[in-house]
Amino acid sequence: MTVNTNQKYAYYTKVAWVIYALMAFVLVVLLVLFVAQDNEERFFYGLMPAAAAYVFRPTDRVLGKLIFKFTGVSPPTEQE
Repeated sequence: MTVNTNQKYAYYTKVAWVIYALMAFVLVVLLVLFVAQDNEERFFYGLMPAAAAYVFRPTDRVLGKLIFKFTGVSPPTEQE
């Protein structure tokens, strides 16, 4: 695997995390603005989806498979 492929994989990993964070942020905004009916629910909907997104974040293995599926760039192999 070349350095260029490793750089591409690192770039695609950063892009995937940005997309994941933006999806979590959009979910929080939608819940707070359109679902919550009072201040208590706004606080709950503002905090809990962000916490759930952190707890259920994708692992490196799953993220590597998705990056390979959509871009064709495989994760770098571990070298000793």
